[in-house]
Amino acid sequence: MRLLLVLVVGLVALGLVGTAVAVPPGKTVEFEGGGAGKVVFDGKIHSTAGKKCNDCHPKAFKMKKGSTQITMKAINEGQACGVCHNGKDAFDAKAAENCKKCHVQ
Repeated sequence: MRLLLVLVVGLVALGLVGTAVAVPPGKTVEFEGGGAGKVVFDGKIHSTAGKKCNDCHPKAFKMKKGSTQITMKAINEGQACGVCHNGKDAFDAKAAENCKKCHVQ
């Protein structure tokens, strides 16, 4: 019985850790963007657009930090950010005029 309790508490704690690393509205996460400058993900912009965490996690982005390769090649192939940033659902990440919407020098 005690072992079961420890397992349940451990699973709940693990679940809370997973949600603690998510980017809530009003918070940002920065990624290395190569020569184009760092990329800033803004939770507020996405929540204002009606997006919820589970719209992208774990489908387009795995829950473990650093486990999804975010490259322009992947985005251009419709993976990672490119799932939505395709010119239909959100601005087209492939269009040169949109680079500065994500990349900051």
